[in-house]
Amino acid sequence: MRRGRGRRLDGWLVVDKPAGMTSAAVVNRVRSAFGAAKAGHGGTLDPLATGVLPVAFGAATKTVPFVMDGAKCYRFTLRWGEARDTDDADGKVIGTSGVRPGEAEIRAVLDEFRGEIMQVPPTFSAVKIGGARAYDLARGGEPAVLQARPARVERFELIGWADEDHAEFEVVCGKGVYMRSLARDLALRVGTLGHVAALRRLRVGPFTVAAAIPLDKICGTEDRTAASPDLLLPVVTALADIPAVALTRAEAASLLSGQAVSLVGLMGRIPELADPDGGLVRAMAGGQVLGLGRLTGGWLKPERLLVQRGETDVDHG
Repeated sequence: MRRGRGRRLDGWLVVDKPAGMTSAAVVNRVRSAFGAAKAGHGGTLDPLATGVLPVAFGAATKTVPFVMDGAKCYRFTLRWGEARDTDDADGKVIGTSGVRPGEAEIRAVLDEFRGEIMQVPPTFSAVKIGGARAYDLARGGEPAVLQARPARVERFELIGWADEDHAEFEVVCGKGVYMRSLARDLALRVGTLGHVAALRRLRVGPFTVAAAIPLDKICGTEDRTAASPDLLLPVVTALADIPAVALTRAEAASLLSGQAVSLVGLMGRIPELADPDGGLVRAMAGGQVLGLGRLTGGWLKPERLLVQRGETDVDHG
């Protein structure tokens, strides 16, 4: 999260990140362009990657964890026959293979990488080992031995074939799934080596590439070019995928005071998509989003409030 002197802005900006930049560098540029005091991003993209990088300003930073927990969609090109230390095209070649899998061979094993899987993160990743980042250890010549961790892959499809060395895939997944690991492990499974040659993120939660704005159109040629606040989406856009529940004035006042609301009184208003055993809902009153609540133990408990008492009229009169 970047803080500094500047004006108070609240909202989301969906950036179409260019290749060759870190996510932190993109945040710095747009924060400077808007003259904003506070900004952060909703999910890191590797320097090689392009596509959707949601940037949160001001109050929107409170909703970053919920964006990062949302579904993500990626499209990547897998280069067969070549392993790299970073598992993508930015790394050094560490192995080669002359084996090139056929389409039927690939499709036959894709199901093994769908659903709940165990995945070993790339050696060059932000995973912490004893307080140090794995990529720092790797750059220092002491790469860590990383352990497999659970990952959820909803969809993994072969969608294109440029030539015998390159195939294109599309993935829909949950939080913390590495495309570089999927590419590496798929290549190994079909008897060869491989790495990600190109990667583009198409969606993060409610934010899609269709709404993404290229960085150069936001910032112009100078970092401090004044960018228009009209480009920002409302803070609550980040919560669009979360089921909504309408509260009465009295229920809203209770929630804003930090008190739980009984689900008995909410019967008939709880959305079917909401999980009554620990699920999140978007608390609404008078057409306004108050924040997020969690359904648990027969109660709606405040999880993350976006407004405070006195900032809305739902708890008055």
